[in-house]
Amino acid sequence: MSTAQKKITVLIADDSAFMRKILSDIINGDAQLEVVAVARNGEDAYEKALLYKPDVLTLDIEMPVMDGLTTLGKLMEKHPLPVIMLSALTQEGAQSTITALEKGAVDFIAKPGGSISPVSGDLAQEIVEKVKMAAGISPKRLKQPYKQPGLPAPPLKAADKSALSERTALSLVVIGTSTGGPKALHEVMSNIRRIPHTAILIVQHMPPGFTRSLAQRLDSVSPYHVKEGENGEEIKEGTAYLCPGGYHMEAVSQYDKLKIELNKNPLVNGHRPSVDVLMKSAAPLKMVKVGVIMTGMGNDGAEGIRLMKDHGSTNIGESAETCVVYGMPKSAAKLGALDYEVPVEKIAGMIEKVLRY
Repeated sequence: MSTAQKKITVLIADDSAFMRKILSDIINGDAQLEVVAVARNGEDAYEKALLYKPDVLTLDIEMPVMDGLTTLGKLMEKHPLPVIMLSALTQEGAQSTITALEKGAVDFIAKPGGSISPVSGDLAQEIVEKVKMAAGISPKRLKQPYKQPGLPAPPLKAADKSALSERTALSLVVIGTSTGGPKALHEVMSNIRRIPHTAILIVQHMPPGFTRSLAQRLDSVSPYHVKEGENGEEIKEGTAYLCPGGYHMEAVSQYDKLKIELNKNPLVNGHRPSVDVLMKSAAPLKMVKVGVIMTGMGNDGAEGIRLMKDHGSTNIGESAETCVVYGMPKSAAKLGALDYEVPVEKIAGMIEKVLRY
């Protein structure tokens, strides 16, 4: 078999024999994929990952002997590889999933009702697509020297804060991201300092049930108050609004106030929420704006951030060296929509620099 025809190898880790069978059938049912081994607990998964060296690991969070989060941590330290988590659609499952994404998992699959059975055609397709996507990610991208979690950035110096406080109009930072985004957002939101008269709007491609946990996690490490955006809510300084999963979010001007509008209009670029929808709504607003586009597959946000630039926004893209997937920033760069491309650890500082001048 030639290199071009070599199959993507997958290790499945789940304590349920039924789940292992279902996942194996789905993955082996695609001509480009092959399950090389299955594991029944985290310890078994760790040992088989070292033995078989699969291209991708699907990893259940709740397992005996050694749970999924512990297994993930050990693998990222000793033998990093692309990992897709399987998560129960519960509050506890969502919180564990956000932690897994921060630890280096590239993506996750939500198990409806806590189980993956019965499997719809759409879910089977999602599993196959995410495995193929993960296989294209270099393990080197999974271990980034990010800032230590839980250490909020120091406040602005008195002189900077005084100068910025002279502004009275609201400034807006609009951020879009996808695969690898939770970890990148953690880096940016924990590094950024609270800038007077500034609000942040964020779209992270994520299904319903998970964005609230992501917002809570970001809120715990950021000087900004991070929350899910609510329909009709006024956008206020010092707050970062994360679009809730399953909705599009827009920024609209109403009676001299800036408000959030949520809707369930059709998917855009295959997504709801869509980065393009948010950025296109923000583009014509008469205020200082910074557009930011970070790691993610595809081109969602490229047209929107270009439109923001056309309306005077200064735009920042995450550079290829730190992106888990250099897709969305690359698409924006190809359109000439970016003013700066910097590694993720420098994005917060670049936002501050833009807003100061």
